[in-house]
Amino acid sequence: MRRLSWYVVGVVLLFTVGASAQERLIDYVRPFVGTTNFGTTNPGAVVPHGMMSVVPFNVMGSDQNRYDKDSRWWSTPYEYTNSYFTGFSHVNLSGVGCPELGSLLVMPTTGKLSVDYREYGSAYKDEVASPGYYSNHLTKYDIKTEATATVRGGVTRFTFPKGQSHILLNLGEGLTNESGAMLRRVSDVEVEGVKLLGTFCYNPQAVFPIYFVMKLSKTPSQQGYWKLQRPMKGVEAEWDPDQGKYKLYTKYTKELAGDDVGAYFTFDTEADETIEVQMGVSFVSIENARENLRQEVSGKNFDEVRREAENLWEKDLSRIRVEGGTLEQKQIFYTALYHILLHPNILQDVNGDYPQMEGGEILNTGGGNRYTVFSLWDTYRNVHQFLTLVYPERQMDMLKSMLGMYQEHGWFPKWELYGRETLTMEGDPAIPVFVDSYLKGLRDFDIQTVYKAMYKSATTNGSENLLRPDNDDYLSLGYVPLRGEFDNSVSHALEYYVADNALSILAQELGYKADARRFRQQSLGYKHYYSPEFKTFRPKLPDGTFLTPFNPKLGENFEPNPGFHEGSAYNYTFFVPHDIKGLTRLMGGKRAFINNLQAIFDEGHYDPTNEPNIASPYLFSYFRGEEWRTQKLVTELLEKHFTTQPDGLPGNDDTGTMSCWALMSMMGLYPDCPGVPEYTLTAPVFDKVVITLDPKYFGKSELVIEGAPSHKGQYIKSIKLGGRKLKSHRITHQALIEGGHIKFEY
Repeated sequence: MRRLSWYVVGVVLLFTVGASAQERLIDYVRPFVGTTNFGTTNPGAVVPHGMMSVVPFNVMGSDQNRYDKDSRWWSTPYEYTNSYFTGFSHVNLSGVGCPELGSLLVMPTTGKLSVDYREYGSAYKDEVASPGYYSNHLTKYDIKTEATATVRGGVTRFTFPKGQSHILLNLGEGLTNESGAMLRRVSDVEVEGVKLLGTFCYNPQAVFPIYFVMKLSKTPSQQGYWKLQRPMKGVEAEWDPDQGKYKLYTKYTKELAGDDVGAYFTFDTEADETIEVQMGVSFVSIENARENLRQEVSGKNFDEVRREAENLWEKDLSRIRVEGGTLEQKQIFYTALYHILLHPNILQDVNGDYPQMEGGEILNTGGGNRYTVFSLWDTYRNVHQFLTLVYPERQMDMLKSMLGMYQEHGWFPKWELYGRETLTMEGDPAIPVFVDSYLKGLRDFDIQTVYKAMYKSATTNGSENLLRPDNDDYLSLGYVPLRGEFDNSVSHALEYYVADNALSILAQELGYKADARRFRQQSLGYKHYYSPEFKTFRPKLPDGTFLTPFNPKLGENFEPNPGFHEGSAYNYTFFVPHDIKGLTRLMGGKRAFINNLQAIFDEGHYDPTNEPNIASPYLFSYFRGEEWRTQKLVTELLEKHFTTQPDGLPGNDDTGTMSCWALMSMMGLYPDCPGVPEYTLTAPVFDKVVITLDPKYFGKSELVIEGAPSHKGQYIKSIKLGGRKLKSHRITHQALIEGGHIKFEY
């Protein structure tokens, strides 16, 4: 029954809203989408780009959840098919493939005190989630739990039965490999401390602290700390038979530090009595965490904070309004928009303080927002192009954040996490992001410093190059040869080619003509990898010969694959978006190219779960007369892989990247070449899409896209921009904005 409750509630809400005079866009959002099938999203409470998220944690503690503390293989705090709740975690990631954060666990219980999560966890029912809110009912304790959030604060509310009740703060468990923390009692209703986080994607370098202040709305009758006692070598440990391996400390112990520590608070509650817990966080200091909490939460009750969160979401979602389409399509669309607006998220405190990139200093923004969680290998393909169009003021702050990271650390980010570079994935992905935004008119930064940073990563020797560690081979040979069995060499080079093409475009724009020619030539090195025998890219050895034997299907199930990362040769072969004409000639002409590309889909080689080939359906539209294939495939892929159910994403959302593919495809325009300010047009699913534009950046206040096909199987006959017929299904950003109105005719 639990599995259907959220859907039923949502449908009831939608019909209620539909009958009212004012439609609320937040009621279309389905936060449970992507919470299984490896989507790794979560239904927790969060505001747009919020530092804080309050998420139900259900991936540890019971055998049925297959949790192993030593391996910590869960990359998400919540999985829809699990049902063992061990608390609300504070500050989490959405849609990522590696475990991290998911800490500061707050858990309500009743009866005899237990501080072992394997004992105190509970099954639950009646889940409800909406933007800025989550609730469930713990069946073991008859407790209703609720969560909401501000940018830097979280509020949980627990409705208890009559009797002895407890609230636990567990600092030892979570998704991070780190278990160390410090707790200090400030008063009967307040504790503060610091918890160590880090080692995202098992990188030992990326370790950082999170500071917190927790306040209770009621004074407990008893309180204290606990610590997990570990066995001593050569000594037979004597455990408390009631507490197992956990040692309890009374409230007279003012502070406690070490691995696996926590705090408990005991109350005598009446039936249906509510207790609220406020949590403020900072990545700078305890004092800043307290100030964040004071300015954003203090003086407000749970319902007030929830209303503010909902208002923030409604305002953000309303930048795009759609007409027509089915109820499910609207739900898919606004859920995708919701997911896109989760990351990157704000890093600075209310006073502007933030931790230096890869340093120990505390810096200050002096205004504007400092962003973090730059999953750029994913988001450089579509998310930042979308933000540039619809939320340019935030994209500008993100650009300034990345530029600040270079100025503080010496390199643009690759996969940055709370001021630490995790070096996850490959490529030089910040380059296309900057180039795309700059060419679209976002220029409130020092472009010469940006160019200097790009030039550095494109030309520095590999041994000294954080972003391109194999740059020596790349520069001398024009490709990266296979020097280890699973070194991802082809994937590395293909990413560099895309970055170098974008860098060439910017060099030309800035008047560096020699650089422009050089980087454009470098971007064409993909030709080294093309194997006429297999009609795919194929790893090359240092002597210039192809890898033998070779299986182009290897890697399609994410198994290790020589030369390729998270994919097969089929997935990567069309990842040359900057030179489709050159790849076409390499394959033997238009017909051969079309046949090879169509075979990717017909023979099941297309992978909708990962980034390298997500733009492939759009490549048909580079050829006159073949655009219908793009329309047909995009329609089929949307219908097959994106739904309103918990498994409604094809795989990791990758901080909004997969959701962005769906959203932009549903609008009818997609940026298939990172760093090139153009879109491919395809049939939208809505009768009308109205995007609110920022006149400061674009000189206009809205962009209108009009004209969904009236029945399945209809293909575009003509496209009009500002009343004039287009000759192509591709359009530049400048022409799109100047035209202001696209109309599709069938």
